Amino acid sequence: METFLQALPSLGQAFALIFQPMQLVYLVGGVLLGLSIGVLPGLGGIAGLALLLPFMYGMEPVSGLALMIGLIAVIPTSDTFSSVLLGIPGSSASQATVLDGFPLAKQGHAARALSAAFASSLFGGLCGAIVLTFFILIARPLILAFGLPEMLMITILGLSMVAILAGRVPLKGVVAAGLGLMFGTIGAAPAGGSLRMSTYDLPYLVDGFQLVIVGLGIYAVPEIVSLLRQDRAIAEGGTLGDGWTQGVRDWWTHRWLSLRCAVIGVIVGVIPGLGGSVVDWLAYGSAVQTAKDKSQFGQGDIRGVIAPESSNNAKEGGGLVPTLIFGIPGSGSMAIFLGGLALLNMTPGPQMVRNNLDITYTIVWSLALANVIGAGLCILLSKWIARMTTIRFTIIAPYLFTIIAFAAFQSRQSALDLAALVGIGILGILLRRFDFSRPAFLIGFVLSNQSEIFVNQAFQIAGARFRRSSEAGWDYLLSPITITLLVLTIVSVIVGIRASKNIRENIEAPTSTKTAPLIFLGIVTAYVAIATLDAWGVSRLQDRVFPLTIGLVTLAGALLLLARMAMTPATDDVFIDLECGTEGEAPHGLWSTLTWFGALVAMTFVFGLFIALAIFLLAFFRVRGRFGWPGTLLATAIGLAFITGLAGFLGRELPPGYLQTLSDLPWPLT
Repeated sequence: METFLQALPSLGQAFALIFQPMQLVYLVGGVLLGLSIGVLPGLGGIAGLALLLPFMYGMEPVSGLALMIGLIAVIPTSDTFSSVLLGIPGSSASQATVLDGFPLAKQGHAARALSAAFASSLFGGLCGAIVLTFFILIARPLILAFGLPEMLMITILGLSMVAILAGRVPLKGVVAAGLGLMFGTIGAAPAGGSLRMSTYDLPYLVDGFQLVIVGLGIYAVPEIVSLLRQDRAIAEGGTLGDGWTQGVRDWWTHRWLSLRCAVIGVIVGVIPGLGGSVVDWLAYGSAVQTAKDKSQFGQGDIRGVIAPESSNNAKEGGGLVPTLIFGIPGSGSMAIFLGGLALLNMTPGPQMVRNNLDITYTIVWSLALANVIGAGLCILLSKWIARMTTIRFTIIAPYLFTIIAFAAFQSRQSALDLAALVGIGILGILLRRFDFSRPAFLIGFVLSNQSEIFVNQAFQIAGARFRRSSEAGWDYLLSPITITLLVLTIVSVIVGIRASKNIRENIEAPTSTKTAPLIFLGIVTAYVAIATLDAWGVSRLQDRVFPLTIGLVTLAGALLLLARMAMTPATDDVFIDLECGTEGEAPHGLWSTLTWFGALVAMTFVFGLFIALAIFLLAFFRVRGRFGWPGTLLATAIGLAFITGLAGFLGRELPPGYLQTLSDLPWPLT
């Protein structure tokens, strides 16, 4: 009761901040942006937040928070459109919705499925916010007891879960998370400043890779390339059929199922790293297991829509628990959210709960309000959004890549940002193709720097205490909380290995011949080996220990995977290849499609982005879009006008090229 009374002033301040007119404008702006991104299959919150990051610089903190929270909240709602209307998961958290939502749409009941989904999403989002509110109130005294050893152990706990529970082959999760951690160690070490991975010869890498580029490369580029290869309309027809009020009544009829699945979503969200990869399947499985009549599941049962949609919105509230309280991202989108908080000069963790409780509750209740606004807008705009899905993705893709390239350039204002984007995009494509968890990679990358800092600081303090008294040193490292977290880590690994076979990140993912997966894993193993040797050669001990330890663990995982590949047939899950058997489905090849974007980057180095973009758009719409010359010129003019207008409005420069060093050109050619 005393804790609740102490928190009341912070709750009041949070509500005052949320309902300021300007903050509401930013929140609605984030919701609208999230709606636009969520409608496009596969992009999701990670790509959306990564696009926002460059524009967080200099923003007023509460406004920036409102923008990000609005986007995060609505994507699990708006991605339902593609799952129901197209039969394509809008994001990893809406895969299970396809099983019953798409059959309902084909039966002429898309409106019923969508309205039930929106009601469930709204309910789940509010449940997540309520749980987070009370969790902070109840757990605040425990949170404030966390010091460096406890933060280090909870980071290890989060990494162990995201690695083990990231897919059907646990070792792939370990390798993906380890690879992300190793990528995060590239550049100057945070403690002694030693340069790692030969960054002496490439000054661009001294500060390491930027989160915005890694997020866009690992998620946005692979999804855009995958959809562009299809060269077809996102959906056919764009009609919704009947049943808007029936869908809401369906949700009310199954409200207890919705509540149970919302609780599942919150619990899964709280566990760092699980997030969207499994939450919808757990909720869907719960609905099937507890149903008396299971015969209609997979053929258009409304319960198969209500269950996953209740859970995937609730998981965002749950995901904010480790993100805000401990600085450990609860999902891939929360990893990007941490980067946004850093740009707003906020540091999540016990200190934020102690010193900025009003800001903490502003985030929580902005999430709840954004869910309400998002669900309302989805219902109001459904008719027009459904018509948007009839547009060929070939028309949308070049504009998306233009925005992504502009956002990536803002991280360092260097044309090398675009080269890094394409390079990491290729890595993202390969991780996706061979079923290595991209959330595990991304969370490993985000946690790399802070994990190394925790390790160095904790052991420096422990070393000083050991020199005074061995008992004092062990008491510092092995507190009751630390031991509890260590036990939880061990249990999570054991349970995760047993549960991994039930996690379906890709439905009926095909296996291939051994060659392609083996080559990719061989390249990953070689990189990890080189990075480990490089870490061994670092002179400062404190700059060497972390990357060397992570490198050895990741290398061991990669070698075990290679051994499994050598001893098992090509039908084993370790050989999953999502390109296998798709030759007739996609009229355009993977690498020929990616070449278009590679050509844009290459031309940017020569001519600068504006001229390169003009050439790229003209060629793309004429050749791939099959537009006539009037349509090509109009589409190109729209793209150029948009990007120059955006740059002018934000006061940002466009990437220059070699041409700009030879001549003083007027803006936007500069």
